[in-house]
Amino acid sequence: MRVLCSTVLALLILATLVLPTAHARTGIGIVAGEPSGFSVKHWLDDETAIDGAIGWSLGDGDIYLHADYLWHRMIEDTKIGGTAPVYYGVGARLLLQDGGDSKIGIRIPGGLDYVLGDGRFDVFVEIAPIFNFVPETEFDLSIGVGARYYF
Repeated sequence: MRVLCSTVLALLILATLVLPTAHARTGIGIVAGEPSGFSVKHWLDDETAIDGAIGWSLGDGDIYLHADYLWHRMIEDTKIGGTAPVYYGVGARLLLQDGGDSKIGIRIPGGLDYVLGDGRFDVFVEIAPIFNFVPETEFDLSIGVGARYYF
């Protein structure tokens, strides 16, 4: 499982680095909650981004993967001196269950992503309802907080 997690994380990072964009910025960090693990975000332009996470589900320790396409609305904070992109999007989630059926679902994430200082760091909070359709139809919820470093 460690090899699988490492391979998927490397592929997520590689995919964000090779996308041809004029305003490419990629952030890598951590997320805590559901899931807890690693987070990657790649800005495609000033208003859209893709993000992904790989980690562990706190409920059962299952391997958790998701990828989303995000739209942002920038809010300037003049008192603190930063920007706070409010975002929403659509994506997919894969939950690899140990000894059971894996779950595949559609995510509808929404959140707040506060960019600190010169834009090298951000902190975020996100909530995402999930509609699982494999192996059976059910609803789930993902909630996380995290931070990323951009390069």
